[in-house]
Amino acid sequence: QLQLVESGGGLVHPGGSLSLACAASGFTSDYYAIGWFRQVPGKEREGISCVNFRSASTNYADSVKGRATISRDNAKNTIYLQMNSLKPEDTGVYYCAAAPVSVLFRLCVLNLGPYNTWGQGTQVTVSS
Repeated sequence: QLQLVESGGGLVHPGGSLSLACAASGFTSDYYAIGWFRQVPGKEREGISCVNFRSASTNYADSVKGRATISRDNAKNTIYLQMNSLKPEDTGVYYCAAAPVSVLFRLCVLNLGPYNTWGQGTQVTVSS
C-alpha cells in the first residue's frame, strides 16, 4: 500500500536552510498530489506547499512564499521541500501527505481534507 517517509529534519539556526525529503512507495497511478504540512505548537496544522505529480503544478502558503521551494524526482518517487531563511516560528513537526486527484484536476490544494495518506512526520527546530 501507499507509504510516505519523511527525512531531513533537525536543528537549524535562524536564517539557515534545510531540505526535507518525502519518499513515496506503493503508488498505483500518477493521479495524485503531494503536500507538505506542519504542526506548530499552538496552531492548527497548516498546509505549506504541494505539487501535482502529473502536471507539476505547485502551490505555496503565504507564510512560506519566497522562502520555500517544492520539487519532485519522478524516477525516485521523492518530493523535496527546500526551506530558506528559517525563523523560530517555523519550528514544528513537518509531514508529507498524498491526495488522490481527478484526471481532470491539474492543480493541488493546501487544505487537509483531500489528503488521506500521511507520513510519520519529522521534527524541525529553528533555534539559536
